[in-house]
Amino acid sequence: MDFAPDPDQRLLADNFHALGVTLNASDEHDRHGGTYFSRQKWRRCGDIGLLGLSLPERWGGLGLDSLSTAIAIEAFARGHEDLGLVFSACAHLFAGAMPIAAHGTDSVRDEVLPKLGSGEWIAANAITEAEAGSDVYAMRATAVRDGDRYVLDGVKSYVTNAPLADVFVVYASTDPRSGYLGISAFVVHRDTPGVTVGSPLPKTGLASSPLAPVYLDGVAVPVANRLGGEGDGRDVFTGSMEWERTCLFAAYVGAMDRQLGRTVAYTGERRQFRKPLARHQAVAHRLADMKLRLESARLLLYRACWARDQGTVRPLDVSLAKLGISEAATLNALDAVHLHGGAGIVEGSGVERAIADAVPAALFSGTSEIHRDVIAAQLRHET
Repeated sequence: MDFAPDPDQRLLADNFHALGVTLNASDEHDRHGGTYFSRQKWRRCGDIGLLGLSLPERWGGLGLDSLSTAIAIEAFARGHEDLGLVFSACAHLFAGAMPIAAHGTDSVRDEVLPKLGSGEWIAANAITEAEAGSDVYAMRATAVRDGDRYVLDGVKSYVTNAPLADVFVVYASTDPRSGYLGISAFVVHRDTPGVTVGSPLPKTGLASSPLAPVYLDGVAVPVANRLGGEGDGRDVFTGSMEWERTCLFAAYVGAMDRQLGRTVAYTGERRQFRKPLARHQAVAHRLADMKLRLESARLLLYRACWARDQGTVRPLDVSLAKLGISEAATLNALDAVHLHGGAGIVEGSGVERAIADAVPAALFSGTSEIHRDVIAAQLRHET
């Protein structure tokens, strides 16, 4: 079991790190109640391959496996300062494009996926509701079959990319009596009559990644836009979450690596009591803890991705990686800010956004409590 990147993966990492650094020079943005990435910047992400890393080559993607995809995202996030943009790109790819690639009809895939991979379009995943957060299958949105179409009604909360999205992957109940076995997934275009995107929701973290509710009022969707069979929503969602809960969190590993490098450099240069901060034991121990968390997170990530590529991944592997990375990111962000002292809370220091960007990681893609439940259940199963 060797997780060390091979020569091709090292070259991939070098290229995407350099691309991330280069993209830092681009400060274009649009304002939609907040500062988001621009369409121009999004298209650049498509041009460099970020939006199609794991997308099959048939539709313009790079066709990478899970581990290579994670390595590329980690390297890009290590080089690129805007974690919100990286988060939006990953949500677009793993919760938008990949479910369509895996379960869509040929006509939908041929129409939608090339545009998603190139960055011409932006995708959003609409599943969460006010009363159905972690319990996603308690949703109230419905999809009623009417001949060769479904009619969707409901409200989706906290939809990442919604203010800018061109297409949504929407989950709704086609058989409310069957619980999670009655959930189906659909590809819904933004310009479909009855689709309304609500006002953007301001955020303290991942601020450049747009967020808004989506309202569905008598939205007619062709049967061909259903992903998989009726009632297959659980499988569609589970597959997308396997991608998201592993590869997306590579972005946080990259951000942690960048923060650690910056903090080591700062504490090596900043002097207090006639010696560098890093030579003080209390500071040195914090740096050691940051390095330990980073390497532990990376190993959990690589193991989960490797197992996924081998076809042997378990819920335990995915939950350990997601939980370990998200909580390590928060602790490392706190240490990075603390070790920078007053400079750590000054805008423009390079670490001041770290805490706000890290905290959401313990909430989306399943809260830390949910993943602890999964891990505990697996332990009981193994004994």
